[in-house]
Amino acid sequence: MSDVEGVRLQKVLAAAGVASRRVVEEMIVAGRIRINGVVVTELGRRIDPESDLVDVDGTAVQLDQTKRYVILNKPTGVVSSMRDDRGRRDLRPFVEPYPERLFNVGRLDAETSGLLVLTNDGDLAHVLAHPSFGVTKVYIAKVEGRVAPATIQRLLTGVELEDGPISADKARLLSRSTEGTGSLVELTLHSGRNRIVRRMMAEVGHPVVELVRRQFGPLHLGTLPAGKSRELTKVERGALLTLARGATASEQLET
Repeated sequence: MSDVEGVRLQKVLAAAGVASRRVVEEMIVAGRIRINGVVVTELGRRIDPESDLVDVDGTAVQLDQTKRYVILNKPTGVVSSMRDDRGRRDLRPFVEPYPERLFNVGRLDAETSGLLVLTNDGDLAHVLAHPSFGVTKVYIAKVEGRVAPATIQRLLTGVELEDGPISADKARLLSRSTEGTGSLVELTLHSGRNRIVRRMMAEVGHPVVELVRRQFGPLHLGTLPAGKSRELTKVERGALLTLARGATASEQLET
Protein backbone atom coordinates (compact mmCIF):
# COMPACT_ATOMS: atom_id res chain seq x y z
CA MET A 1 0.00 0.00 0.00
CA SER A 2 1.44 3.38 -0.99
CA ASP A 3 1.19 6.47 1.20
CA VAL A 4 -1.63 7.88 -0.94
CA GLU A 5 -3.78 4.78 -0.47
CA GLY A 6 -5.71 3.66 2.55
CA VAL A 7 -7.50 5.67 5.23
CA ARG A 8 -6.04 8.28 7.56
CA LEU A 9 -5.10 6.75 10.88
CA GLN A 10 -6.99 9.31 12.96
CA LYS A 11 -10.17 8.70 10.97
CA VAL A 12 -9.93 4.94 11.48
CA LEU A 13 -9.28 5.19 15.22
CA ALA A 14 -12.06 7.73 15.70
CA ALA A 15 -14.46 5.35 13.91
CA ALA A 16 -13.24 2.54 16.19
CA GLY A 17 -14.22 4.60 19.23
CA VAL A 18 -10.69 5.22 20.52
CA ALA A 19 -11.08 9.00 20.75
CA SER A 20 -11.92 12.03 18.64
CA ARG A 21 -9.72 12.72 15.63
CA ARG A 22 -8.10 15.64 17.43
CA VAL A 23 -7.24 13.56 20.49
CA VAL A 24 -5.95 10.75 18.26
CA GLU A 25 -3.66 13.27 16.56
CA GLU A 26 -2.27 14.19 19.99
CA MET A 27 -1.71 10.48 20.68
CA ILE A 28 0.14 10.09 17.39
CA VAL A 29 2.44 13.04 18.12
CA ALA A 30 3.08 11.64 21.61
CA GLY A 31 4.20 8.31 20.13
CA ARG A 32 1.43 6.32 21.81
CA ILE A 33 0.25 4.52 18.67
CA ARG A 34 1.88 1.65 16.79
CA ILE A 35 1.07 0.19 13.38
CA ASN A 36 2.17 -3.42 12.97
CA GLY A 37 4.42 -3.01 15.99
CA VAL A 38 6.12 0.20 14.82
CA VAL A 39 5.53 3.56 16.51
CA VAL A 40 4.13 6.21 14.17
CA THR A 41 4.38 9.95 14.76
CA GLU A 42 3.42 11.43 11.38
CA LEU A 43 -0.13 12.80 11.24
CA GLY A 44 -0.66 12.01 7.56
CA ARG A 45 -0.19 8.26 7.99
CA ARG A 46 -2.73 6.10 6.16
CA ILE A 47 -3.50 2.47 6.89
CA ASP A 48 -5.46 -0.47 5.53
CA PRO A 49 -7.99 -1.30 8.27
CA GLU A 50 -8.40 -4.83 6.91
CA SER A 51 -4.76 -5.84 7.19
CA ASP A 52 -2.88 -3.42 9.47
CA LEU A 53 -2.71 -4.06 13.22
CA VAL A 54 -2.95 -0.98 15.42
CA ASP A 55 -2.41 -0.64 19.16
CA VAL A 56 -2.66 2.33 21.51
CA ASP A 57 -0.49 2.31 24.64
CA GLY A 58 0.20 -1.35 23.96
CA THR A 59 -3.48 -2.37 23.80
CA ALA A 60 -4.84 -3.73 20.52
CA VAL A 61 -7.61 -1.82 18.77
CA GLN A 62 -10.43 -3.64 16.96
CA LEU A 63 -10.62 -2.14 13.47
CA ASP A 64 -12.71 -4.85 11.83
CA GLN A 65 -16.23 -3.96 12.92
CA THR A 66 -17.68 -7.13 11.36
CA LYS A 67 -16.21 -9.17 14.22
CA ARG A 68 -18.48 -9.81 17.21
CA TYR A 69 -17.34 -10.90 20.68
CA VAL A 70 -19.89 -12.09 23.24
CA ILE A 71 -19.78 -13.54 26.76
CA LEU A 72 -22.46 -16.07 27.69
CA ASN A 73 -23.10 -17.37 31.19
CA LYS A 74 -23.97 -20.87 30.03
CA PRO A 75 -26.55 -22.52 32.27
CA THR A 76 -26.34 -26.15 33.30
CA GLY A 77 -28.20 -28.60 31.07
CA VAL A 78 -26.99 -26.92 27.87
CA VAL A 79 -24.41 -28.59 25.61
CA SER A 80 -21.64 -26.49 24.03
CA SER A 81 -22.78 -27.00 20.46
CA MET A 82 -24.73 -25.00 17.91
CA ARG A 83 -26.76 -28.09 16.98
CA ASP A 84 -26.92 -31.23 19.08
CA ASP A 85 -27.63 -34.42 17.14
CA ARG A 86 -29.12 -36.03 20.26
CA GLY A 87 -31.79 -33.39 20.70
CA ARG A 88 -30.38 -31.86 23.88
CA ARG A 89 -30.55 -28.13 24.66
CA ASP A 90 -27.84 -26.38 22.68
CA LEU A 91 -26.51 -22.86 22.16
CA ARG A 92 -28.79 -21.79 19.31
CA PRO A 93 -31.24 -19.77 21.45
CA PHE A 94 -28.35 -17.75 22.90
CA VAL A 95 -26.94 -16.64 19.52
CA GLU A 96 -30.30 -15.76 17.92
CA PRO A 97 -30.16 -12.09 19.08
CA TYR A 98 -26.99 -11.53 17.04
CA PRO A 99 -27.07 -11.12 13.24
CA GLU A 100 -23.66 -12.70 12.71
CA ARG A 101 -23.12 -16.44 12.66
CA LEU A 102 -21.41 -16.93 16.02
CA PHE A 103 -19.76 -20.07 17.34
CA ASN A 104 -18.46 -21.08 20.75
CA VAL A 105 -14.78 -20.96 21.69
CA GLY A 106 -13.99 -24.24 23.39
CA ARG A 107 -16.56 -26.15 25.39
CA LEU A 108 -18.10 -26.55 28.81
CA ASP A 109 -19.73 -29.89 29.55
CA ALA A 110 -23.50 -29.88 29.91
CA GLU A 111 -23.50 -29.87 33.72
CA THR A 112 -20.89 -27.11 34.03
CA SER A 113 -22.08 -23.52 33.98
CA GLY A 114 -20.25 -20.27 33.45
CA LEU A 115 -18.24 -18.20 31.02
CA LEU A 116 -18.36 -19.20 27.38
CA VAL A 117 -17.07 -16.96 24.59
CA LEU A 118 -19.09 -16.69 21.37
CA THR A 119 -17.55 -15.05 18.31
CA ASN A 120 -17.19 -15.06 14.53
CA ASP A 121 -13.44 -14.38 14.77
CA GLY A 122 -11.78 -17.66 13.85
CA ASP A 123 -8.20 -16.46 14.44
CA LEU A 124 -8.99 -15.31 17.96
CA ALA A 125 -10.93 -18.50 18.68
CA HIS A 126 -7.91 -20.57 17.68
CA VAL A 127 -5.66 -18.78 20.19
CA LEU A 128 -8.19 -18.93 23.01
CA ALA A 129 -9.08 -22.57 22.56
CA HIS A 130 -5.69 -24.17 21.88
CA PRO A 131 -3.86 -25.18 25.07
CA SER A 132 -0.44 -24.48 23.51
CA PHE A 133 -1.12 -20.74 23.84
CA GLY A 134 -1.56 -21.11 27.62
CA VAL A 135 -4.76 -19.08 28.02
CA THR A 136 -5.91 -19.74 31.59
CA LYS A 137 -9.40 -20.51 32.82
CA VAL A 138 -10.55 -20.14 36.43
CA TYR A 139 -13.12 -22.53 37.87
CA ILE A 140 -14.97 -22.63 41.17
CA ALA A 141 -15.80 -26.20 42.18
CA LYS A 142 -18.14 -27.27 44.96
CA VAL A 143 -16.85 -30.68 45.93
CA GLU A 144 -17.67 -33.46 48.37
CA GLY A 145 -15.78 -33.68 51.66
CA ARG A 146 -13.33 -31.47 53.53
CA VAL A 147 -10.41 -30.61 51.28
CA ALA A 148 -7.10 -30.56 53.16
CA PRO A 149 -4.11 -28.29 52.40
CA ALA A 150 -2.19 -31.39 51.33
CA THR A 151 -4.82 -32.03 48.67
CA ILE A 152 -4.41 -28.51 47.30
CA GLN A 153 -0.66 -29.11 47.13
CA ARG A 154 -1.25 -32.37 45.29
CA LEU A 155 -3.34 -30.55 42.67
CA LEU A 156 -0.48 -28.10 42.18
CA THR A 157 2.19 -30.82 42.07
CA GLY A 158 0.16 -32.90 39.65
CA VAL A 159 -2.03 -35.98 39.46
CA GLU A 160 -1.93 -38.91 37.08
CA LEU A 161 -5.01 -39.39 34.90
CA GLU A 162 -5.74 -42.00 32.23
CA ASP A 163 -4.65 -39.59 29.50
CA GLY A 164 -1.49 -38.42 31.25
CA PRO A 165 -0.35 -36.24 34.17
CA ILE A 166 -1.89 -32.83 34.84
CA SER A 167 -1.27 -30.08 37.38
CA ALA A 168 -3.19 -26.92 38.20
CA ASP A 169 -1.54 -23.58 37.42
CA LYS A 170 -3.07 -22.32 40.66
CA ALA A 171 -5.27 -23.90 43.31
CA ARG A 172 -6.71 -22.64 46.56
CA LEU A 173 -9.30 -23.65 49.11
CA LEU A 174 -12.04 -21.03 49.36
CA SER A 175 -14.11 -22.60 52.14
CA ARG A 176 -15.15 -25.88 53.69
CA SER A 177 -18.08 -26.84 55.84
CA THR A 178 -17.50 -27.59 59.49
CA GLU A 179 -19.57 -30.77 59.15
CA GLY A 180 -17.30 -32.10 56.43
CA THR A 181 -20.05 -32.24 53.83
CA GLY A 182 -18.39 -30.07 51.20
CA SER A 183 -15.71 -27.58 50.18
CA LEU A 184 -15.25 -24.80 47.63
CA VAL A 185 -12.05 -24.97 45.57
CA GLU A 186 -10.74 -22.50 42.99
CA LEU A 187 -8.65 -24.00 40.18
CA THR A 188 -6.77 -22.19 37.43
CA LEU A 189 -5.83 -24.27 34.40
CA HIS A 190 -4.73 -23.77 30.82
CA SER A 191 -5.48 -27.35 29.81
CA GLY A 192 -8.19 -27.96 27.24
CA ARG A 193 -8.75 -31.59 28.16
CA ASN A 194 -12.31 -32.86 28.42
CA ARG A 195 -13.93 -32.62 31.89
CA ILE A 196 -10.48 -31.97 33.35
CA VAL A 197 -11.57 -30.29 36.61
CA ARG A 198 -14.06 -33.04 37.40
CA ARG A 199 -11.49 -35.74 36.71
CA MET A 200 -8.77 -34.03 38.77
CA MET A 201 -11.02 -33.57 41.78
CA ALA A 202 -12.30 -37.15 41.55
CA GLU A 203 -8.71 -38.38 41.44
CA VAL A 204 -7.90 -36.64 44.73
CA GLY A 205 -11.05 -38.04 46.37
CA HIS A 206 -13.36 -35.04 46.17
CA PRO A 207 -15.94 -35.49 43.40
CA VAL A 208 -17.43 -32.29 41.97
CA VAL A 209 -21.00 -31.45 42.96
CA GLU A 210 -21.24 -28.12 41.09
CA LEU A 211 -18.80 -26.45 38.73
CA VAL A 212 -18.70 -22.95 37.23
CA ARG A 213 -16.10 -21.26 35.03
CA ARG A 214 -15.62 -17.70 36.30
CA GLN A 215 -12.80 -16.47 34.10
CA PHE A 216 -11.41 -17.09 30.62
CA GLY A 217 -8.12 -15.29 29.94
CA PRO A 218 -8.73 -11.59 30.69
CA LEU A 219 -12.52 -12.01 30.71
CA HIS A 220 -14.50 -12.25 33.96
CA LEU A 221 -18.06 -13.52 34.35
CA GLY A 222 -18.86 -10.85 36.93
CA THR A 223 -22.55 -10.55 37.81
CA LEU A 224 -23.90 -11.77 34.46
CA PRO A 225 -26.91 -13.97 35.30
CA ALA A 226 -27.11 -17.58 34.10
CA GLY A 227 -28.57 -17.79 30.61
CA LYS A 228 -27.73 -14.18 29.76
CA SER A 229 -25.17 -12.84 27.30
CA ARG A 230 -23.53 -9.51 26.59
CA GLU A 231 -21.07 -8.08 24.12
CA LEU A 232 -17.56 -7.41 25.34
CA THR A 233 -16.71 -3.88 26.34
CA LYS A 234 -14.10 -1.93 24.38
CA VAL A 235 -11.60 -2.57 27.19
CA GLU A 236 -12.33 -6.32 27.16
CA ARG A 237 -12.03 -6.51 23.38
CA GLY A 238 -8.70 -4.72 23.58
CA ALA A 239 -7.39 -7.09 26.23
CA LEU A 240 -8.55 -10.13 24.28
CA LEU A 241 -7.08 -8.96 20.96
CA THR A 242 -3.81 -7.97 22.65
CA LEU A 243 -3.53 -11.45 24.12
CA ALA A 244 -4.32 -13.08 20.77
CA ARG A 245 -1.85 -10.96 18.81
CA GLY A 246 0.89 -11.57 21.36
CA ALA A 247 0.33 -15.33 21.23
CA THR A 248 0.29 -15.34 17.45
CA ALA A 249 3.50 -13.30 17.28
CA SER A 250 5.22 -15.74 19.67
CA GLU A 251 4.07 -18.68 17.54
CA GLN A 252 5.47 -17.05 14.40
CA LEU A 253 8.82 -16.42 16.10
CA GLU A 254 9.06 -20.06 17.15
CA THR A 255 8.37 -21.25 13.62
